Amino acid sequence: MTSHETSHADAHRRQPALIDAGELAARLQRGDRIVVLDVRWSLAAAAAKDPASDVPVGFDEYRDGHIPGALFVDLETELAAHASPDHGRHPLPSKTDFQETVRSLGLQKDDFVVVYDDLAGMSAARAWWLLGFAGFRTAVLDGGLTAWVASGRELETGSIPRPQASGVVIDWNRKPVLKHRDVDHFAQSGSLLDARAGERYRGETEPVDPRAGHVPGAISAPTSENVNESGHFKTTEALQKRFESLLSADVPVAVYCGSGVTAAHEILALDIAGIDAALYPGSWSQWSNDESLPLETGSHKSL
Repeated sequence: MTSHETSHADAHRRQPALIDAGELAARLQRGDRIVVLDVRWSLAAAAAKDPASDVPVGFDEYRDGHIPGALFVDLETELAAHASPDHGRHPLPSKTDFQETVRSLGLQKDDFVVVYDDLAGMSAARAWWLLGFAGFRTAVLDGGLTAWVASGRELETGSIPRPQASGVVIDWNRKPVLKHRDVDHFAQSGSLLDARAGERYRGETEPVDPRAGHVPGAISAPTSENVNESGHFKTTEALQKRFESLLSADVPVAVYCGSGVTAAHEILALDIAGIDAALYPGSWSQWSNDESLPLETGSHKSL
């Protein structure tokens, strides 16, 4: 067994990263202290947004129907710092800024937080990763809002005002991060996964960032392969098999994507498989903006 493989029992000794709709509903019904966060966002919706609008991406959909009691979180302003060529499109927020966000949500240190979206967890995973980075117990609703509705449960409309702010003091740096200056060396000595779609990895198209291709030495591992057709994560065994075919033995693992959002989804899938991985927050949006850095195209290291 390599350092990236784990037994079924080992995977389940970790803090569960997922919760299903039935368990969430049951725990809410019996009055457990759970904070539910709606993190609906997508790159396509962000690109289509009217620049003159101050309504966050996903908020209209939240207002039209959300899990009862859920609070809306704006990915672009609360789960990321301001975009810049030097740091990427969704840099990590500072500890001070994120502490203000969790305080505004009324979070207490011992709260259990459930996050969801309507995109198979692709944006909710960013909240899962950041909250874990700050020391909170967090799980993603497997299947998202679609699974909640499919289970026959009702939605609530309108907007829920935020509760009284808490005074919680967060931890920080609770998850591994790959720094920009270390990416090149890591790609040659570790397993650096590129979570973007295969055509972006190969350099056939680049809809957002200034250069097409991938970090030299990176391995193509599209995030879409982590879930099944219904938007639920694949089983622990299926994910272990997937990553076993991609990762080298006895080396560390890190993940990047376009801007550090869907890379968190890959890290979640790796966590389910029992594998620890670091996040490269700047991702391709940071790397491709520096013309002094090399890139590769093609599929010599793809699935």
